[in-house]
Amino acid sequence: MKSYIAIFNEIDKTDLMAVGGKGMNLGELSKIDGIRVPEGFCVTTEAYRKTIENNADLEELFKKLETLESDHRDQISEISKKMRFVIENLRMENSIEDEITMVLSKYGSNEAYAIRSSATAEDLPYASFAGQQDTYLNIKGRDKIIEHIIKCWASLFTDRAVTYRIENGFEHKKVLLSVVVQKMVMSESSGIMFTADPMTSDRKTLSIDAGFGLGEALVSGLVNPDIYKVVDGTITTKKIGTKDKEIKTIQAGGTQEIRIEKERQQKQVLMDDEIQKLAAMGKKIEAYFGCPQDIEWCLVNNEFYIVQSRSITTLFPLPEVENLKTPRVYMSIG
Repeated sequence: MKSYIAIFNEIDKTDLMAVGGKGMNLGELSKIDGIRVPEGFCVTTEAYRKTIENNADLEELFKKLETLESDHRDQISEISKKMRFVIENLRMENSIEDEITMVLSKYGSNEAYAIRSSATAEDLPYASFAGQQDTYLNIKGRDKIIEHIIKCWASLFTDRAVTYRIENGFEHKKVLLSVVVQKMVMSESSGIMFTADPMTSDRKTLSIDAGFGLGEALVSGLVNPDIYKVVDGTITTKKIGTKDKEIKTIQAGGTQEIRIEKERQQKQVLMDDEIQKLAAMGKKIEAYFGCPQDIEWCLVNNEFYIVQSRSITTLFPLPEVENLKTPRVYMSIG
């Protein structure tokens, strides 16, 4: 692995501190037979550390941040805003830019990319940090890609990310950020798959949320998705949502929100055979990681692509039992 760049297929579970939780999981996903992961690479935490080190303004702001409690909202907002401003106006070292330029020439400098944050305290079995840092879609051109990598670094200090770290006992300075640079998949449909039902904690029921266009519409709560439930490969429930909006890419770069024509709004997003195929992929991923997964997927040209997978952190842990033949009922009381 180079000091500033890690290609997905070079990454494994020992690389958490170099590529963060999201990057580490993408590296592992790329090794599973039959699972398609869009090509890409991680700009490692070493690049972030090198860029922010010895900055007097940031050092002073870090000290102020460590004195705050999660209910100090105004102070968190004020200091976080200053930290983002300082980072967004930093310049990468030439050596870092050169490595990014070199790897982009391999994948295509004019291709469209998704730029995602991947913190070292993210997508962990005990703390997900999902949605705490920023994601940028359909970014084109070397200069724009480098600009949005820096924006991702700065998003480590959004108000919500800072508050989440305080509430979960993470030291701000010890949480580092890698950036995932991944080829865009121009999704016809996309969504989230939970290999255990997150609403009931039923580990036998797999749940799929599906919408049209890019997954950001669903993740951000913009649409009312289809919801499919699958048990042992059999579809047990289908709830067809009214999907009045979708997010699509723009030719020049970026995305736009589009209103879906009325006749498509209540159309089933995935056909039954596609639901079963996706569910089988979910179970394969769950078996590889050894625990229930929260998976982001997309569909284009009849092919499913997996763009993220993380452990479901809301399930209560199953106790170890000696006699599996004896029926048991488990309750989780919070």
